[in-house]
Amino acid sequence: MLEVVDLRCEYKVNPIGIDVRRPRISWKLKTDERAVLQTAYEIEVAADAEFSRIIWSSGKVESDQSTHVEIVDVQIASSTRYYYRVKSWSNKGDSSDWSAAAFWETGLLHTSDWSAHWIGAPAEVIAEDAEQSPLLRKSFELKADIRQARIYTTALGLYELELNGARVGDSYFTPGWTSYNHRLQVQTYDVTSMLQEGENAIGAMLGKGWYSGNLGWQDQKDIYGSQIALLLQMHIWYEDGSVETIATDEQWLASASPVLMSEIYHGETYDARLEQPGWSEAGFHDSAWQQAVRVERGLSQLVAQENEPVRKTGEIKPIALIQTPKGETVIDFGQNMVGWVRFRVRGDAGSTIEIHHAEVLDNDGNFYMENMRSAKVTICYTLKGADVETYEPRFTFQGFRYIRLIGFDAGVQLGDFTGIVLHSDMPAIGTFECSDPLINQLQHNIEWGLKGNFLDVPTDCPQRDERLGWTGDAQMFIRTATYLYNVAPFFTKWSRDLAADQLENGGVPFVIPNVLSKESHSSSAWGDAAVIVPWTLYMAYGDQRILEEQYSSMKAWVSYIQQQGDNPFLWNTGFHFGDWLGLDAKPDSYVGATDRDYIATAFYAYSTSLLQKTAAVLGKTEDAEYYAKLYADIVAAYTEEFVTPAGRLSVSTQTAQVLALMFGLLQGKAKERAVAKLMELMEESKFHLTTGFVGTPYLNHVLSDHGQLNTAYRLLFQQDYPSWLYQVTKGATTIWEHWDGIREDGSFWSKDMNSYNHYAYGAIGDWMYRCVAGIDTDEEKAGYKHIFVRPQPGDQLSWADGSLNTMYGSIRSKWSRAEDGAMELLVVIPPNTTATIVLPGADSDKTMESEIPLQQTEGISSVEQVENGVSMLAGSGEYRFTW
Repeated sequence: MLEVVDLRCEYKVNPIGIDVRRPRISWKLKTDERAVLQTAYEIEVAADAEFSRIIWSSGKVESDQSTHVEIVDVQIASSTRYYYRVKSWSNKGDSSDWSAAAFWETGLLHTSDWSAHWIGAPAEVIAEDAEQSPLLRKSFELKADIRQARIYTTALGLYELELNGARVGDSYFTPGWTSYNHRLQVQTYDVTSMLQEGENAIGAMLGKGWYSGNLGWQDQKDIYGSQIALLLQMHIWYEDGSVETIATDEQWLASASPVLMSEIYHGETYDARLEQPGWSEAGFHDSAWQQAVRVERGLSQLVAQENEPVRKTGEIKPIALIQTPKGETVIDFGQNMVGWVRFRVRGDAGSTIEIHHAEVLDNDGNFYMENMRSAKVTICYTLKGADVETYEPRFTFQGFRYIRLIGFDAGVQLGDFTGIVLHSDMPAIGTFECSDPLINQLQHNIEWGLKGNFLDVPTDCPQRDERLGWTGDAQMFIRTATYLYNVAPFFTKWSRDLAADQLENGGVPFVIPNVLSKESHSSSAWGDAAVIVPWTLYMAYGDQRILEEQYSSMKAWVSYIQQQGDNPFLWNTGFHFGDWLGLDAKPDSYVGATDRDYIATAFYAYSTSLLQKTAAVLGKTEDAEYYAKLYADIVAAYTEEFVTPAGRLSVSTQTAQVLALMFGLLQGKAKERAVAKLMELMEESKFHLTTGFVGTPYLNHVLSDHGQLNTAYRLLFQQDYPSWLYQVTKGATTIWEHWDGIREDGSFWSKDMNSYNHYAYGAIGDWMYRCVAGIDTDEEKAGYKHIFVRPQPGDQLSWADGSLNTMYGSIRSKWSRAEDGAMELLVVIPPNTTATIVLPGADSDKTMESEIPLQQTEGISSVEQVENGVSMLAGSGEYRFTW
């Protein structure tokens, strides 16, 4: 039986408040049959869940497309819910019933839809130099028979809402961090069940957040503005058809909150004695409050919420209470995490406690905060004197494993403390396990590195006075990220901010959103995120619209490079980070030994090649031809500049060989010599890497793709410095910034730049999924419409198991090796896809001289379908191969 399931609109289940004029629908097929492909579909859009009022129908469309199907020719209106359902036909001659109804709901699509004004607290409430968070509130009367109600809101700064004494929504750090001067997200909340007939009250607390708080390491404040403010509009629809609107204006009231200071970096200071119980409830006596003031700010930057909001995604209980050699009281949560601590405390009114945060203990076992640099990461709480008081912060987050307690009584109990994990609430889609526990811990560390650094933007680190959206780190890790979570909305939002902050000449800032100086832009491998990120999203999700949206930005970046220097085909000018933190760097340098002009030109070629492919996907034939020619010219100039007549690269580092081979810049003898040179360098380093941020993500791919699989595995399994597992053996629970963040003797690499949660080197996860498990997509049918399953087992493992829940459904590849050497491969393919299965030792690109002797094949009609270890499958089924 064929079913249509898991309907999505713009990647989301029943989203509300979106502003997409041509929303896209995706669905999955469910069936017990094998080899099922969709041959046609039909979509209906209606004004009601019963589909008695059809707005639009696609009719039966002969197509196998089941992802990103645009709803066209529908005039989308503001604040309107649209129901949709899907029917599908298959190659088996059957059809599904209509799917269950799903919906999307629009927000306020036009600035004219807004009657609200920006408001803030007057100077009489919050002193000009004070750090205190303001409260805003309004009481109002409502009629009976409320049909539905929505709040549309955003802030300059951060906000939390309460309605009739209850928190509104489960999102945190709203409205998120965007390029505020160009784009500011609006959130929509369904508050129907929170309202009541008669008197109601709504309130908001504001924080500085990224808008006006401290950002960067130079004590920068008020980067986007100094006045935090709220914009809110609540629509109430009654059963009689009337509509009432509650909007922010000068009739709202303002007061000071118990939050005396809240900063992203520095933590939060709270005085519970200043609490006003019931301040957001009806009947609260607000006579002491002041009238709010209007804040001048336009509405043209408003956009609907784009990515998944930050939410509480888990809780961690501490594992140990420690008394350090210095006599400090320290709690160990056992996991380097990002979020905050919820705690219970008892004590006298007016007494103050402090909680400090750290990632590691020093070599003597004492609390260590020096790598936080100027970030204070401290929670200060003044008690009101209740029997038991419970608190957790609102507008700050910390990266930590350990906390130090100051001012707590002697009866501290572990049960009084809970670690609250916070990150953008993206759906988890991938799993990877294998027979080696250290590799499994590495996989754990990679995932927790993503969790800690994907808090609304892809930050480089979540703990010190930085936490910025570094472009280089993002492009290096994005492919791994697509195997762990559905990051399409996350990176779509971030890519739009990149385009918004891109310079007029096409240059790309080092960080997005950009809060650094005007000169901080356009390093190779960092600025290339403008091209690499959209292309990777297309590859992973088949999302052509992201290419359409970012195409001008992608072109502008390549054009920027082309204008640098006196040779349009080389990039040999300007500042570059180079192979950042490469281990072959000179003493006291962060930059690896690989020539920076070499890296710049290599990435120039790579971005141009991706831009050429993008133009072809979008049907821009002239552009595709132009960039194909440009790419050829760059490769020719690169060859003349960096390849000797004998075919040897003039830059003899691991990273130089890796980039040339990964980006396809060499052919014939030169290619062979680069592989040989890389192996020579491997032997010189006793099979350890010397690569930094630029070379490491590609190193194992290059080795396994060029006949050096054993070396790739050998690198993965190294346990001494420098290696991925060295960190694991040192107790790491996330990925480190430096290979030797903690040295063999227990000392630290540095206090200035030594993060223990820095996801860039976690890019090895991409190789673990693509090579070890063997799950990959086809560039010609992106988004796993056509799947490659081609695991490459290593002798160090007896089994590996990877899964990925794609836009079409779940893929699985599990291989195992018996003691007698027999191999088995289990493959699961979702409906409406095809797959090429390449058994270990086979080659899908050429005929093998000797066939792999198959002992058993389950799920395919005949052994003849497996020729030379290669099988072509139509989707929906579980298949087993034994040989």
